[in-house]
Amino acid sequence: MAEPGNEEAKTRIVAPGLALAGLTVLVALIAWALGLESRQILSVSVFAMIVLGTLFFWSFRLAIAFLGVAALLLCNVLTVPKFVESSSLEVILFLVGMMIVVGALRDLGFFTWIIQTIIGARGMNGWRFVAAVAVTSALLACVVDEVTSILFMAVLVFQVCDTLKINPTPYLIVSVIATNIGSSGTMLGNPVGIFIGTKAGLTFKDFMIWAFPLMLLSLGATLAVVMVYFRVQIRLFDERLAERRSRELGLGPRVKVSYARGLVVLCATMGLIGIHHWVEELLGLRVNTMLLMAPLISAGVIMIWRRDRAHHYVEQEVDWWTLLFFLLLFAVAGTLEQTAVTDRMAEGFVRLLGRNVLVVVPVIVAVTALGSAFVDNVVFVAAFVPVIKKLGAAVPSVAPLWWALLFGACFGGNITMIGSTANIVALGMLERRYKGHVRFLEWLRVGLLAGVISCAVATGGLLLLSRWMPRRVMDTPRASSVSVEAPDRVE
Repeated sequence: MAEPGNEEAKTRIVAPGLALAGLTVLVALIAWALGLESRQILSVSVFAMIVLGTLFFWSFRLAIAFLGVAALLLCNVLTVPKFVESSSLEVILFLVGMMIVVGALRDLGFFTWIIQTIIGARGMNGWRFVAAVAVTSALLACVVDEVTSILFMAVLVFQVCDTLKINPTPYLIVSVIATNIGSSGTMLGNPVGIFIGTKAGLTFKDFMIWAFPLMLLSLGATLAVVMVYFRVQIRLFDERLAERRSRELGLGPRVKVSYARGLVVLCATMGLIGIHHWVEELLGLRVNTMLLMAPLISAGVIMIWRRDRAHHYVEQEVDWWTLLFFLLLFAVAGTLEQTAVTDRMAEGFVRLLGRNVLVVVPVIVAVTALGSAFVDNVVFVAAFVPVIKKLGAAVPSVAPLWWALLFGACFGGNITMIGSTANIVALGMLERRYKGHVRFLEWLRVGLLAGVISCAVATGGLLLLSRWMPRRVMDTPRASSVSVEAPDRVE
């Protein structure tokens, strides 16, 4: 006789499984009705299965990706050489190197030093604390990644809120919103940044010129509105803090942390990344070669220097589960381009929207943001990259389209509580520590507000700056994928 618990577990799996199969078949039928060929139908169906699988079976997404790639290989829609070409191994290696570097920074106390610096700041109050949390979260996401940022900022929020005996949820939400916005500032903050950068031939300098300033503007506008939204909670923070100060107490215990070695590691890695374009031109390397190798160089030096921790960094700090999923997802998304599905998508965009950047940019931001609110943003970016390439032949300047894709994918993650990995990690930490949870509508009210404001600011900035952006991003002999054509401008 089957145990009740097993029957309940089977029910929880079977129902979503049937829904996944049914929706995948429905996608295939729609593709057939639209006149797609058999190889195109299979490619679209497998990609849709992976997208839907992340919704219904988050813990099984890697298994679903394995099955999808196997189906494409068996049906000859995908070949082994094309798999290797489309899987973006350079992006995977970049992420491996950065994860090892972040593991070393954690060991060296770098993040603890940041927390202690904020706790010990003079003249701290509720408004300054929220601003400090937001700015630090955004900048940390820029230089490490969104998940690492939220892991350490959540510790700070919990420590301070426990000390003041106040609800940590508003401050954690602020940190998550700022983290997702900040992850768009450089190529390092979010996997979509490095993926877009390598496919578009964009350098670290390009991100600092075009993405970072718009990220700061979006962060400032969003933070101002969110602080007003949580004004009651911030006033309570001030009241509790004033009460502690009347007893000559601070925000929490302070410890002296050695941070110099961690700061050297971070500065050295960022320095290598910052000069990558100059080194590539000096040595005649392909575009972004040095950019992709910089984290590997830092990781290699770290594993020699801290050889007793090398196995730990590779085995524990590198998220192999997620990286394998990305690798398979990129390969499946590549079949959309190889079977010309993305050509048809781009043609559809042009027919519906025309060739006006003033129309195309807001639509790309909106579509990507809405998609990223419910599904992993890497999924949407992987599908849209080939479409952006094709749209580049139809619109006056393709550069704003790449940035629209980046901002939509990163900012859209704030809309719902499942919109980004940072959201899920933060809420998981909150539930484990306080045995409570955030309701979907509770998050949606502030998340939608933050998503709309940040996307609107970024869209407006892109439209204003588009005339000064490079006219074309297209294939060149030096680029490993796509690179920016030389400096002609949109008149």
